[in-house]
Amino acid sequence: MNADEKTIISVKNLDLYYGSFQALKNVNIDIPQKGITAFIGPSGCGKTTLLKCFNRMNDLIEGCRIDGEIIIDEQPIYERGININALRKKVGMVFQKPNVFPMSIYDNIAFGPRTHGVKKRRDLDEIVASSLKKAGIWDEVKNTLNKSALSLSGGQQQRVCIARALAIEPQIILMDEPTSALDPISTGIIEELCEELKKQYTIVIVTHNMQQATRISDKTAFFLLGEMLEFAPTEELFSQPKNQKCENYITGRFG
Repeated sequence: MNADEKTIISVKNLDLYYGSFQALKNVNIDIPQKGITAFIGPSGCGKTTLLKCFNRMNDLIEGCRIDGEIIIDEQPIYERGININALRKKVGMVFQKPNVFPMSIYDNIAFGPRTHGVKKRRDLDEIVASSLKKAGIWDEVKNTLNKSALSLSGGQQQRVCIARALAIEPQIILMDEPTSALDPISTGIIEELCEELKKQYTIVIVTHNMQQATRISDKTAFFLLGEMLEFAPTEELFSQPKNQKCENYITGRFG
């Protein structure tokens, strides 16, 4: 990591178990502030499991146990007494399939701010407009904010989900294969959006699409069977991987 890069997420000696199954093995990674970090690797290798550690979504899974440490913005997030709601405000999440709420576009975006105590209509109006603009969908929906979000196309719904994540002013946005359910045009729009958002936010994206990782990420981590085997600037990892298994994966020899 360059001297001028500030680490925002630091993972130290992380082991994660689902019951007796060890899903993550001694993961150590420092993710820099702003920019896009991609997690790649075959299905079931621990990418999404690690991603969900960053906003403690694994807490919801019975039998999940974590050893080691994750520090976000200089605060250990697994220590006793941490405010999980405050953590999830700081660390937003966008899922694989668009998961808009069955309510209006406006209410989807206003949901988070309302939960965190914003009540004035004028304030909510500003947040909704600003978030939809940042998510690159304002011009498409500004005249239909009272329509159900379910009436939108898949690509539009995913951008509404991104706007909903932005509405609570996070520092970090986690994206779990955000374009895997979308057509190529919608995928391109979301990738361009990520390029714009990384100027303001730290984005961590899980992707099966290696071309996507090369197009938009600044750094890439390769995972296999719960271990992180390589982490490097994206161009370097794809052109000169140091780990043989990583090279085999990116050249299509397995996975």
